[in-house]
Amino acid sequence: MVNNGEVDLRHHGDAEVGAGLIDLAVNVRHQPPPAWLAEPIAASLSALAAYPDARGATRATAAKHGRDPSEVLLTAGAAQAFVLIAQTVRAERIVVVHPQFTEPEAALRHAGHDVERVLLREQDGFRLDPALVPEDADLVLVGNPTNPTSVLHPAADLARLARPGRVLVVDEAFADTTWRAGLDREPESLAGRTDLPGLIVLRSLTKTWGLAGLRIGYALAAAGLIRQLATAQPLWAVSTPALAAAEACATPAAVAVEREIAAALAIERAHLVDGLRGVPDVTVAGEPASAFVALRLPGAAEIRLELRKRGYAVRRGDTFPGLGADWLRVAVRDTATTDAFLATLIDVLKERQ
Repeated sequence: MVNNGEVDLRHHGDAEVGAGLIDLAVNVRHQPPPAWLAEPIAASLSALAAYPDARGATRATAAKHGRDPSEVLLTAGAAQAFVLIAQTVRAERIVVVHPQFTEPEAALRHAGHDVERVLLREQDGFRLDPALVPEDADLVLVGNPTNPTSVLHPAADLARLARPGRVLVVDEAFADTTWRAGLDREPESLAGRTDLPGLIVLRSLTKTWGLAGLRIGYALAAAGLIRQLATAQPLWAVSTPALAAAEACATPAAVAVEREIAAALAIERAHLVDGLRGVPDVTVAGEPASAFVALRLPGAAEIRLELRKRGYAVRRGDTFPGLGADWLRVAVRDTATTDAFLATLIDVLKERQ
């Protein structure tokens, strides 16, 4: 289904957070960076008199994904990459697959593009159906795993969207949250694929490592596409501390820690999902695979405000195309925080009966 209903595309979870509130609205891990990450960031401060040099971090990031450095562009967060795509990719028919992170569409519209929306359906578990994307769309954007639904689409379905004459952008900002036991790679990621025409994969280092304030992400694509994106990027767009973080996070040791964090997250996510599915009138979207869960419940807008009064910030769902006023997004936290939140949610629902 294609739909262009208006919502506030520039509303993000950080707007929900306030003093004294437990943050379940922002999908960023709250633990401080480990010493092997914090120390090179701190050490980089002594080199701030020099302009940033991205070559080392670019080589390290390329090696992490088995790619050539010419196929990597470091960016000031994945969000900057959306702006570069909006400014440099020429397309006649642009499609954004929703529900998903709204910043890609916001950047495209701000750059003057017309955008069509393909809305995935709750009854399908918000799983991607490639047949819904118009054949003549020449720029397609989709998230995997998708924010806010936490659904992980099969890589084969995403690959079906790639074709000559089309640029396919896959936002993998949360891909490092999806490691599963027994796998030697992130499931369903296209980050290492160099055989799909027009593919751009976007990644973020700010979620798992708690670096949202540092702004560091990157794009992976064929060298020609990377050069095209780079034409719109300001000189020295990524700071020296952010480059130090990128290089540290690309090491095999860092990848091993990512897997450990994802394994712990999976346990915490299962605890949250099981708890939510035990709450009357609450429906969890699809099969969550990332650091957040989307849930539907009647009167969600009022419930969100009541939760706020009781100390919990959760993300409203009505600003995501394809969801609506009966949806909320909740970040996965430790089990104690989850249990306290669930108890509060149950109290709020009982009082509304």
